[in-house]
Amino acid sequence: QVQLVESGGGLVQAGGSLRLSCAASGLTFSSYNMGWFRQAPGKEREFVASISRSGSSTSYADSVKGRFTISRDNAKNAVYLQMNSLQPEDTGVYYCTAGASGNAYWGQGTQVTVSS
Repeated sequence: QVQLVESGGGLVQAGGSLRLSCAASGLTFSSYNMGWFRQAPGKEREFVASISRSGSSTSYADSVKGRFTISRDNAKNAVYLQMNSLQPEDTGVYYCTAGASGNAYWGQGTQVTVSS
């Protein structure tokens, strides 16, 4: 079955950096667009970033543009989210997602906490 496993979350001070990873299995990774969403306490899940199947196209939420970078390695079946200049409002559970042809899969999430 399809599995998406996120890692790399943790506690960081404002201004710091974290790199999230998502390891995918059970799917033809290079056929899926990949993305990251996040959910803060008491708020709805929101889009953070996405990357096309080849990695040639990326998209970001306005709130993270210039600070976060999404990338993928199709040889390793992995997608990454480099997060710099983190702010307390970036706190939340970060989810990896894979989508193609109407199918969507989600990971269990990894907690990111940014202290002020």
